[in-house]
Amino acid sequence: MIVNFIAEVSSNHNKDIERSIDFINMSADIGCQSVKFQLFKIDKMFTAEVLRLSPSHQLRKEWELPVTFLPDLSKVCRNREIDLGCTPFYLDAVEELEPYVDFYKIASYELLWEDLLKECATTGKPLILSTGMASEDEVRNSIDIVRNAGCENLTILHCVSNYPVPIDECNLSAIARLRTISQLNVGWSDHSVSPAVIFRAVYQWGATTIEFHLDLDGMGKEFNSGHCWLPRDIENVIETVNR
Repeated sequence: MIVNFIAEVSSNHNKDIERSIDFINMSADIGCQSVKFQLFKIDKMFTAEVLRLSPSHQLRKEWELPVTFLPDLSKVCRNREIDLGCTPFYLDAVEELEPYVDFYKIASYELLWEDLLKECATTGKPLILSTGMASEDEVRNSIDIVRNAGCENLTILHCVSNYPVPIDECNLSAIARLRTISQLNVGWSDHSVSPAVIFRAVYQWGATTIEFHLDLDGMGKEFNSGHCWLPRDIENVIETVNR
């Protein structure tokens, strides 16, 4: 079985369309089946007061993916035969993304937002739920919500919401527990940047999807946080897993 490797671009595109396209091409070149972006607007994520008082939050406007990029990103993905996914962070984003994406992903800290879950599920597109900040009951509830809203293709990802996460805090056995309570395909959303962690997630715990944060060159907005892979490093992991 081929493990689905998803390259998470996050904000490492630097609001540059050519760089964004380079991410798609690189993801395809290193053997990923999917590439994923995020669609958010800073003024919808933070209050006006926070933005007024925090220059660092204001600067995150440069982390936004312009909606106008979507048609070109979708076209390149089709040409490279790689799936395009995106995480919406506001309700209208679901509709904005629908003509272009192959799947949606819900971030772990949005798992309690029932309206967002339903909006994604009713599109009929595959959906991935990340569980890093959720309790078991919250995971069960989110699964029920999207199933009742019509989602038929659902994947659950275990993750730990630290950036980066120490190897000894990855708690990969949670993959088995999530599979037991959901009876779904379960994977690992990596913030460890450790080949050993990914190998263990796949070979010991049966992860069928691996999401990882990718940067092209160490120049992405999020690279210095320490949770992003460079292409040459993750390519070796993907080749080993899917050879």
